[in-house]
Amino acid sequence: MTDHRVRVVSEEAARRELKRRSRRDFLVAGGAALAAFGGYRWMRSRAPEDDVAWPQRRVLQFNGKLAHGYLSDGRMAPTFSLKDVGELKSNGDDGLEDDVKDDAYRVKVDPGAGVPAFELTMADVKTLPRFEQITNFCCIEGWNVVTRWSGVRFLDFTRKYFPAGRALPPYVSMATPSQAYYVGLDMKSAMHPQTLLAYEINGGPLGAEHGAPLRLVIPVKYGIKNIKRIGSIQYTGAQPKDFWAEQGYDWFAGL
Repeated sequence: MTDHRVRVVSEEAARRELKRRSRRDFLVAGGAALAAFGGYRWMRSRAPEDDVAWPQRRVLQFNGKLAHGYLSDGRMAPTFSLKDVGELKSNGDDGLEDDVKDDAYRVKVDPGAGVPAFELTMADVKTLPRFEQITNFCCIEGWNVVTRWSGVRFLDFTRKYFPAGRALPPYVSMATPSQAYYVGLDMKSAMHPQTLLAYEINGGPLGAEHGAPLRLVIPVKYGIKNIKRIGSIQYTGAQPKDFWAEQGYDWFAGL
C-alpha cells in the first residue's frame, strides 16, 4: 500500500536541502556557461570563410538548403492592396555612383557555355509583358514596407533571351554597371513567378536612389538581394559571389 502521509521536515533540514540544491544548480549552470563560452571561443578561432568562422558558414549553408527546398512556384509571397502601400527607404547606394539615363542604359546578358554575350536597351526589356504586384519589401535590418512594383518577370525575360533548347544552369549573377554591387541567386528563386526586373515603383518611374532605370525585385528574399541598377546578368553553373555573403551574411537570404 502506498503511504500518502505528508512527511514533515524541520526548518533546519529544509534549509540544508535548499542550500544543497542551490549549490548543485549553481555548479550545473556554471558548467553549462563555461561549455557554451568554450564552444563560442572554439568557433570564433576557426578559419574564416567569407568573413565568418567556417562552422557558422556551414550552419548558414544548411539553412539555405532548407529554405531552397521549401521554396516553390506555388509558394507565393503575400500580396497587398493599394491602401497598404508606403514609401520605400532608399537604403544603400553601393554601385549607384553615376546616374544612367534610359536612352544610354544597356544591360549585358551573358548566357554562358560559350554563347556570346549581348546587350539590351530599356526598349528591348519593355517589349516583354508588363507585370505589376504589391508585395512586402523586407530589410535585413528589421524594417519592412509594402511597395507597388511594375516591370517584367525574370522568367519571361529568360524565356525570351536565354538560348532556346538549352537547360538552365543552377545560378544567375547580377551586378551594377560599375560592378561595385553584385548578388548571386539560385535559379529556382530567380525564376519564381514574383521575381521582377522592375522599372516602376508606386506608380511612377524608378528614381536614381531606387536603382533606375532597372532593378531586381525578389519578394521571397531579403532586400540585400534586390539589387539596384542592374548592369549585367550572367547565367552560370558555379555559385556566384555575393556582396553581403562575403561580409558574413547568408548567401541564400530567403524569407
